[in-house]
Amino acid sequence: MSRPPRVAMLGGTFDPVHLGHLRSAVELRMQLGLDRVHMIPAHVPPHRAAPGVSSTERLAMLRAGIGDTPGLYADDRELRREGPSYSADTLTSLREEYGSEARLLMVVGHDAFLKLASWHDPEELFALAHVVVIDRPGHAAPLPPVLQELIAGREVKDSDALFDAPHGSLMRLALPSRLAVSATAIRGWLASGESVRYLLPEAVLSHIARGGLYRGE
Repeated sequence: MSRPPRVAMLGGTFDPVHLGHLRSAVELRMQLGLDRVHMIPAHVPPHRAAPGVSSTERLAMLRAGIGDTPGLYADDRELRREGPSYSADTLTSLREEYGSEARLLMVVGHDAFLKLASWHDPEELFALAHVVVIDRPGHAAPLPPVLQELIAGREVKDSDALFDAPHGSLMRLALPSRLAVSATAIRGWLASGESVRYLLPEAVLSHIARGGLYRGE
């Protein structure tokens, strides 16, 4: 490869993975020219209660949903690690895998970004990767002061500037589709026996049906 690899980490509970997650990963890869997007289910989420469905089942649904989509990879590294699923630890593992010159991105949604300063070792996140924030349309509230301090001097406006270095910058990115799909709503509909067709890939629907997942939550 004539340039350093461009790799993104897209973490989450994926409870369950839906078309919004998957389409965002596809559009990230297209817009930023990424070689690979690691979609990584959290084994022990440090910022929320544990999901009702096991990490093994959530990984299986993610693999089913991705199927043969080019450039997307269902990554089980947090399931293979003990303790809370800290992003800094996951980025360290990816950095070791891809090398010091790889352009490594941690991709977060806007709501997660607003809490970034409270994450485990937030400065280390920028020492390991760039942070890409998926913009939420119409959201213009001021950032918390502690977050403003964390990102001061880091923000860049385009991918050329982002990829000038292996890590350390912040970029906001608007995706074309912005599918407003809610995993919470999907779980509620599944629990009440309502249809969630066209919100999940057929392979994920089939996995849920076979395993009797999310019934009566």
